[in-house]
Amino acid sequence: MRRRLCVSPILLVLLALFSSPAVAQTGGGTGASGQEAGFRLEQNYPNPFNPETRIPFVLDEAAMVDGRPAVVTLRVYNVLLQHVATPTALAHPQGDGVPVQDLEYPFPGRHQAYWDGRDFQGNQVASGIYVLQLVVNGREAIRKMYVAK
Repeated sequence: MRRRLCVSPILLVLLALFSSPAVAQTGGGTGASGQEAGFRLEQNYPNPFNPETRIPFVLDEAAMVDGRPAVVTLRVYNVLLQHVATPTALAHPQGDGVPVQDLEYPFPGRHQAYWDGRDFQGNQVASGIYVLQLVVNGREAIRKMYVAK
């Protein structure tokens, strides 16, 4: 019996990310950075980092579809493409420390999230490359981050 190998588009992007020496990002079919979809994922800082980092991203007016808030999710993946963490919002209307998981941002502008370098179990992650995925209204952008101990 033959098994069929199905590869999702995000997996292909992540694999391409790891094989590229440059910092790469994708806009989920919207161009290089998601700019056409009304958002931009900027490089985390510091990078490399130990143990924590800030993650800036920009939401333009175009992200506020029909005057509704932009729905934003941030995820951190390890080299095995396992979801290891969800960063938290900084200076969000709901307060600091709210997980950026389907979080509504009512206003355009430059926003920030924070990751303490811990996984879902509260353990410090190992040194290495991690992938940061930003999803805004179903469109995505991806960047590499480096944890150095």
